[in-house]
Amino acid sequence: MTDHVFPESGVASVDILAEIAAMRPGDVDWRSGKAFSLVYDVDDAEHEALLEKVAVEFIHENALNPFRYETLLRMETEVISMATALVGAGCGSMSSGGTESIFLAVMTAREWARARGIAEPKVVTTNTAHPAFAKACKYLDVELVSLPHGEDGRAVPQRYEEAIDERTALLVVSSPCYPFGVIDPVEEVAAIAHERDLLCHVDACLGGWILPWWERLGEPVPPWDFRVQGVTSMSADIHKYGYTFKGASVVLYRDRELLQHQIFMFDAWPGGLYASSTAAGTRSGAPIAGAWTAIRHLGADGYMRLTARVLDATRRFIAGINAIDGLHTVHEPQMSVIAFGSDVYDMDAICDVMDDRGWNLDRQNGGLHLMVSPGHDRIADAFIADLALAVETHGEARGGEHVYGGVVPS
Repeated sequence: MTDHVFPESGVASVDILAEIAAMRPGDVDWRSGKAFSLVYDVDDAEHEALLEKVAVEFIHENALNPFRYETLLRMETEVISMATALVGAGCGSMSSGGTESIFLAVMTAREWARARGIAEPKVVTTNTAHPAFAKACKYLDVELVSLPHGEDGRAVPQRYEEAIDERTALLVVSSPCYPFGVIDPVEEVAAIAHERDLLCHVDACLGGWILPWWERLGEPVPPWDFRVQGVTSMSADIHKYGYTFKGASVVLYRDRELLQHQIFMFDAWPGGLYASSTAAGTRSGAPIAGAWTAIRHLGADGYMRLTARVLDATRRFIAGINAIDGLHTVHEPQMSVIAFGSDVYDMDAICDVMDDRGWNLDRQNGGLHLMVSPGHDRIADAFIADLALAVETHGEARGGEHVYGGVVPS
């Protein structure tokens, strides 16, 4: 990356567009079906075009003061209402993504604990929980207790029981966890929280907008949402399997008393009352409008149709991977998130071959990782064929990095 100084004069529109076009070839081509994270390809040109039109319509709108933009207020209220109906929550708010939803849930737990006289609260997770919980705890000065997962990749309820002390405020489970695509025993952990009068958060950033349809398609889904007694909050990203563009998520609560801990109000300045229910003040109207549009455009029948495609592709990936001698899926994934590895081969070396053939797989400690979208049903057979070839022909690993996120240097 070259250094740039501040431009002395403006650049013409045509030149800006040409410069962007020249930069783009290095970006992941997610429409090809060869990418397995970051973008959830709905594989529907009409839906994509509709979202783009709506984004342009609201791109300059500011949801800082929703009473100035009554359309956004209505849209956001209806998105939250549709989300609560989907998973049985009582109330909630929108956020910019899973990290902010998790941040808000941890902050709510901290404030709830402080109201009970717990000055230095703890959050208890399993080590498969999303790193956003560690990030939130660092920012909010909350102690994180991270427990080892069980042999099946899931949280172990007994370990939560043993970790609880007088400072514990929140127990966290995943539905599913990102590394293995398995659902934690929500019922058991939530029961512990309920018995001990603690909060229990279900991180359904991945599963929240697909598991309801997965279950309706007849797939076995263990209890995971607000139907479970003891579940008090949940994070669920609409910009994943809700099929809108980034950044739209919801953080949901069982009751409004909990949500009140999330709200910030301040009037000790000359500008009048400042109030916010999220970490952000200024918020682009586009993600709110996009989420509303996606849910309304697809409806239950559209989500069922897309989930059926995801299920079909997932089954084909799992069967194809397990049919290749020396490869196996890890911990029997329960959704469309698949980890796979080998006791024989160097998975980094195999991934190098897949990289060379244009695939974009996520490398993680112990193997490779896929998140399946509707469009992947078009390329499942080609993927398995190339994977088999990679197993047969790979050489020494070139040293690819196991990186989920990234930092841009200053």
